[in-house]
Amino acid sequence: METMRALVATAVGEPADVLRLETWPIPTAGPRQVRVRVQAAPINPNDLHIMRGRYGIAPPMPTPLGQEAVGLVDALGDGVNQLRIGQRVVTVGLLGTWQDYIVHNAAQVLPVPDGLSTSSAAQLVTNPLTATLLVSELDVQPGEWLLQTAAGSTVGRLVLQLSGHQGFKTINVVRRQSAAAEIRALGGTEVISTDVDDLRTRVAEIAGGEGVRKAIDAVGGQIGADVSRSLSPFGTTLVYGALSTHRQTEPGKLTVPLFARSLIYESKTVRGFWLYRWFQTATPKQIRGALTNVFQLADSGVLRIPEGTPVRPEDAAEGLRLAEAPGRTAKPLLIFSQQ
Repeated sequence: METMRALVATAVGEPADVLRLETWPIPTAGPRQVRVRVQAAPINPNDLHIMRGRYGIAPPMPTPLGQEAVGLVDALGDGVNQLRIGQRVVTVGLLGTWQDYIVHNAAQVLPVPDGLSTSSAAQLVTNPLTATLLVSELDVQPGEWLLQTAAGSTVGRLVLQLSGHQGFKTINVVRRQSAAAEIRALGGTEVISTDVDDLRTRVAEIAGGEGVRKAIDAVGGQIGADVSRSLSPFGTTLVYGALSTHRQTEPGKLTVPLFARSLIYESKTVRGFWLYRWFQTATPKQIRGALTNVFQLADSGVLRIPEGTPVRPEDAAEGLRLAEAPGRTAKPLLIFSQQ
């Protein structure tokens, strides 16, 4: 029996304590499936959330982790004719990409542009798709303000690139004043540093007393509350993360305090956005259309995905450390195959 490497979460706990490199059988592609030899797969925050038991899904463990990857089609199951052996592809909607080989439904395996590096292709789905969908869901128009927290995050930087392409203005919230110059250099219109600025006061100064109509928040906690209070009447915040509590595993403490008067009397909306849920509810046509848009934006250079930091699966502990290193900009990238 041929075997492969798989990075497996053995139980719920701190990632460094529960992630193990194991030897598993190489899977076989069934009807309408393909087998992909994985080249690279990033370590994303949601992978860490799963191991800590604070994500929106709780897969039975032990299980391989990883939610996106790039690789080469290695085998075709019966009935698959839209892909070919050796074609470079990414997987969509698959948990368990941290392995040498993965098997997935052929309809959810998509070819990627030839011009993209392995690193960029491996990161095409989670963050770029989140950024484009957040902007689309809010229907941000040229000349409008978009308020965003975690502006220095991967999604935040991609939103800045979209703002330059689509012509909307951004108010960018960061934790430290030292990060402000970089955000402006990346195209941020205005920057609020919460270590020296009062968020609500600065938003009012920038956008006017009523605030902004549209905001995205990846922080939650008090920052998320301040964002919702900075909305104008009928404004909307999309909450897509809770970085302020990223090590918190008690569900009751994952909160965004909301100001009732603001919601009731000013008809504001605060709602969640979760890419996993979007995949569950979008039609195959919508999914393919959204991903095609992302691929085109990346291939044309509108979206520039930073090169990841290569990590061997045998050194996964170092990858986990890098994933949460303060101020990191490059995502740790597990390299399974150089070919």
